[in-house]
Amino acid sequence: MIVYAITGIGHQYVLYAIAAAICLVVFVTLILVPALSSYGRVWEKAAASFLACFVLGALIVIGVVIGLVVVRFYPEIIEFLEGL
Repeated sequence: MIVYAITGIGHQYVLYAIAAAICLVVFVTLILVPALSSYGRVWEKAAASFLACFVLGALIVIGVVIGLVVVRFYPEIIEFLEGL
């Protein structure tokens, strides 16, 4: 049953999901684990994980804004690059 559901999904979306999973694993290993291991008390670990999730949210917002700017100004970007 799940095989039929996956065949309807385009390969781009599968690649996006794989890239998102890789980014999440990298975020956890490079930001969240060191933040949690550097504190001993439970409330300090909770605060560190909250701030790490806040950083993740900020990175996602920055990425979305950059993507929207590229989509909005794509013709101008191509025109500029052709002039180089």
